[in-house]
Amino acid sequence: MNKRTRETRAELAPSREPLSLRAVNRATLARQLLLRRHPIAPHTAVAALAGLNAQAADHPYLGLWARVEDFRAEQLTELLHARRVVRACLMRYTQHLVTAEDFQVLRPTLRPVLERVQRSAFGRRTRGVDLAELVEVGTKLLRGRTLTRPQLGRLLAERWPEHEPGALAWSFQYLAPVVHPPPDGVWGRRGGHTPMALADDWLGAPTATADPAQVVVRHLAAFGPATVRDVQAWSGLRRLSEVVDSLRSRLAVFHDEQGRELFDLPDAPRPGPDVPAPPRFLPEYDNLLLAHDDRSRVMTREVRSRVCVGAGVAATLLVDGVVRGTWRIRRDGACATLEVEPFEPIGAADRDRVTGEGLRLLAFAAPDADEGRVRLG
Repeated sequence: MNKRTRETRAELAPSREPLSLRAVNRATLARQLLLRRHPIAPHTAVAALAGLNAQAADHPYLGLWARVEDFRAEQLTELLHARRVVRACLMRYTQHLVTAEDFQVLRPTLRPVLERVQRSAFGRRTRGVDLAELVEVGTKLLRGRTLTRPQLGRLLAERWPEHEPGALAWSFQYLAPVVHPPPDGVWGRRGGHTPMALADDWLGAPTATADPAQVVVRHLAAFGPATVRDVQAWSGLRRLSEVVDSLRSRLAVFHDEQGRELFDLPDAPRPGPDVPAPPRFLPEYDNLLLAHDDRSRVMTREVRSRVCVGAGVAATLLVDGVVRGTWRIRRDGACATLEVEPFEPIGAADRDRVTGEGLRLLAFAAPDADEGRVRLG
């Protein structure tokens, strides 16, 4: 055994010292570009983050603003129009913005997740419909053009007139590789029907074959260190233990303070627990809050119960790397006010930093306001 082989095995051997909760927090913040703003291209950031939750059009823009130095909204809009970034139903069967390259890997691998939600949400309402035929007919109808969901539903109902057009169109969206092209997903878009296009039409290439191992690696790069249950919670995939075990020889293995195995990429950043973390305002549904089964690395159970209510996930304030409150912007004529609701008192020094970051947020999110105010608690 040569020296390099011994060194590599030593690097990958399980660590005997547990990673503290704060150390896990700092590692995740580093992957999520939240220890500082980074002077990188937005496309590079979207790739590093393994996508951004895009439940509403503005969320990815706000997420990138919190992470990328000198980010401008038009930069992401240009990526959407250039087809280098796409909006699609992916992880946890919710809308995400991902790079075209990541879509090609993620969509085929997440197919079981999307098929599962179709059965759960629309199984009864599509009873009697041959789903393979539905995909075939819908693909022919959509080939070479863009249709909104209601438009596609009405056309599908010509073949299945006894079924709801909406259920048919939603089922097709879950079962076929589609993307939602602009103006969907563009900053400031409110309401309107969601357009759909076939992914291979829009991107000019077919999707790849399913690769669960690659999905595990993408999660660890963006959110590690992580347990198997964390990867499953982020992706919606099930039974990933065997996949992770097949990668074990390539991964670094740690334990948390509860003794659970944490897997990570050997060369991924794991800064020390004392590295400072600046205040950050994150949008609703930010993946930092949703990418783990155990979310204690960023918020306590009590805080989680106040942030994650039903299907909603509030816009949050991070102080020292953990969730300390929620926020929203109110407009009153020409004045924009950032209302911050802390869950506990914030010290004077942190209040100054939060206020400064809040004013920067208003300058980005409400550039047309003549006056911006931050109301903290």
